Amino acid sequence: MISYFLDFFLVAACVIGITAVNGVVTNGIGEKWFGGKRHSHIFDQSKRIQSGWSQVGGNKKR
Repeated sequence: MISYFLDFFLVAACVIGITAVNGVVTNGIGEKWFGGKRHSHIFDQSKRIQSGWSQVGGNKKR
């Protein structure tokens, strides 16, 4: 019975690990191939638009 649970946890860990690695690799490939050349332009424009916004939430240290 112990070997069943050991096998179950090993397979579960492998499935979760492979899924996590697959997601990271796929995201990296997608950003490189389909991210376009204007990624930094979009990021800079977003930062410029949000520059005057006030922070919301959290605890302010006084």
